[in-house]
Amino acid sequence: MSGSHLATTAPLGEPDAGASFSAAERAAMQAALAAAAQGPRGANPLVGAVVLGTDGSPLVTGYHRGAGTAHAEADAIAQAQAAGLDLRGASMVVTLEPCNHCGRTGPCARAIINAGITDVIYAIDDPHDPAAGGAVTLRAAGVRVRSGLAADAALDLNRRWFDAVAAKRPFVTLHIAQTLDSRIAADDGTSQWISSPESLADNHALRGRIDAILVGTQTVLVDNPRLTARNSDGEESGKQPLRAVMGYRGIPEDAAIHGADGNVLHLATRDPREALDQLFQSGVRHLMVEGGSRILSAFLTAGLVDELIVYLAPTLLGSGTPALDDLGITTLADAQQWEWDSASGGAVQMLGRDLRLHLRPARPASPASAPGVESPAATSTSSDTTPHRNGADTAAGGN
Repeated sequence: MSGSHLATTAPLGEPDAGASFSAAERAAMQAALAAAAQGPRGANPLVGAVVLGTDGSPLVTGYHRGAGTAHAEADAIAQAQAAGLDLRGASMVVTLEPCNHCGRTGPCARAIINAGITDVIYAIDDPHDPAAGGAVTLRAAGVRVRSGLAADAALDLNRRWFDAVAAKRPFVTLHIAQTLDSRIAADDGTSQWISSPESLADNHALRGRIDAILVGTQTVLVDNPRLTARNSDGEESGKQPLRAVMGYRGIPEDAAIHGADGNVLHLATRDPREALDQLFQSGVRHLMVEGGSRILSAFLTAGLVDELIVYLAPTLLGSGTPALDDLGITTLADAQQWEWDSASGGAVQMLGRDLRLHLRPARPASPASAPGVESPAATSTSSDTTPHRNGADTAAGGN
């Protein structure tokens, strides 16, 4: 992610002038949006794709399962090929403009062309510079391209990812493992383990998908964590995240966080935005903020959390270390507002004896929905802007 196009004409996702969509295409877009929500949030957007036969009937549905896996379009095409389906003359309905670059997977625009698909309908433009331009490539190959179908829903699905791309920062997941009374440790500092084995396993699976995990220097000095992705036997498994430590104090040479590989980055700052800038420059596109309380609160106060995962244990302590410090909120009207996130496994899951709560910042209240009332809390956790594409880069008008 090197950045986003700046708006010079129409806003991102504005429908093509004169574009029209059939009932089958509209139904397919709803199915594609539902499929997209099955994927994990993170470095890549949630994307779904449905292939329609020449008679308008749905043939296959694909979605993106996370960084490094097949994109939604390629997933759908692969399913069709495995089933022996001939896609020549078929249509594809996809929630985001097909990509046009070779990353860890090939360009989807080329895969669509090679499959013989002759009609593509997508919801919104891809603002990611390296990936953008798929619509132009498709049109140049003679594929009919239309955009703007269910644009608002597609934009909302990935609005925080769009925010991160526009700001040139990593997508930020914040993780809290706490008791019913919001404690992350007892008075004596013990915290292993507040969470159930199932919650721990879920967290380690997430560690295997992220690019980096961040804690404060106080957490390193007190808890001496390893911050690696481990299996149920406690052994390191799969891809390991960069381990980042934020704060002015140094990291002891014998700290467990160094591990065998020494893949550790010390961020000598207390400014969350400055930390994100350094991580972005280091290639990090998905960051999980793990703790402690001051670090969690600093990112929340700065409005830099895109996804919140809380593991809630049925335990009471009554005293101990609170999950959060002061957020600078003195009145209920200024409270941060969050909403349940049904994507990526759902808003609420049972993990053993724990509840896993999945949330994202609430959308800013629109003036129309609350006449004369401002919502500082909403704007503090979610931006009002989204990245825009230059009009010359869109597939405006269809063909």
